[in-house]
Amino acid sequence: MSIKCDLCGRESVEYVRYSGAHLCERHFSEFFERRVKREIASQIRIRKKATIGVGLSGGKDSSTALYLIHKIFSRHRNVSIVAITIDEGIAGYRNKTLKSASQLCKMLDVEHRVYRFEDIFHTTLDEILKGRKSMACTFCGVLRRKALNTGAKDAGCTVLATGLNLDDTVQSILMNFTRGDLEKLARMGPHRKIQQGLVPRIMPLRSVPEREVYLYALLKKIPFSHAVCPYANFALRNEYRALVDALDKTNPSVKFSILKSYDELLPVLSKIYPQKKLRKCRVCGEPSISAICKACELSQKIAHDS
Repeated sequence: MSIKCDLCGRESVEYVRYSGAHLCERHFSEFFERRVKREIASQIRIRKKATIGVGLSGGKDSSTALYLIHKIFSRHRNVSIVAITIDEGIAGYRNKTLKSASQLCKMLDVEHRVYRFEDIFHTTLDEILKGRKSMACTFCGVLRRKALNTGAKDAGCTVLATGLNLDDTVQSILMNFTRGDLEKLARMGPHRKIQQGLVPRIMPLRSVPEREVYLYALLKKIPFSHAVCPYANFALRNEYRALVDALDKTNPSVKFSILKSYDELLPVLSKIYPQKKLRKCRVCGEPSISAICKACELSQKIAHDS
């Protein structure tokens, strides 16, 4: 016996544990899209011509973010959309996700730009991580952020959307909190203040659980890659993912509670840790808190260790 949607009696496709609702495909999609539209409206105001960049990895989250931004803004004459993919040079992985990303961009008729580590940093992530795989996320995270900002500026983007979902956001909150890095906690996206040289980031999926992003992508037949990064097992984030998932089993609304608490604390954190004045990195010229940006520091370390 199939379970019926609480709103219309059609067959349910999802049981929303934190609300207790059974929803059919139509009502689940509407529920999903309302939250994304609300997030976008709270994060950006488009009053004139704008270019929205979307960091597109080819996975379910970034692909869904691009699909929805296209659905919401494609008819706005003053808004253009460009997808930006960073090819770190991960053999057997990035080529698969690039294929899915390209397929989605062709389906939506969205401009797709690919920026490669090899062109920006003159090496690949695979080469960088020889003998230091345990530091995969440190190197990749720092270099990807710089590559994404470089690509977004090159494409003339007003804002850059990422595919970070509720699970990702909550994990980041806990990671920074348990490390005592309140300053980094205060700087987490979405970015509401524009700093020269940095393209502000928005997070359309910020209040949507990962499970629901996956279901929406399947229901809408959004092309995305199921490939898993070969360095994922080395990520510290895995421990926080397991922790949050364990809490979620007994308290289905815990992720929303953590996010709500963070949002209420953010104004206080922002006063204690105001944005620091940025200078130009003396090596690459990109915005940096220090004389040399973190990406160039790592690049120098790579060159020294080679």
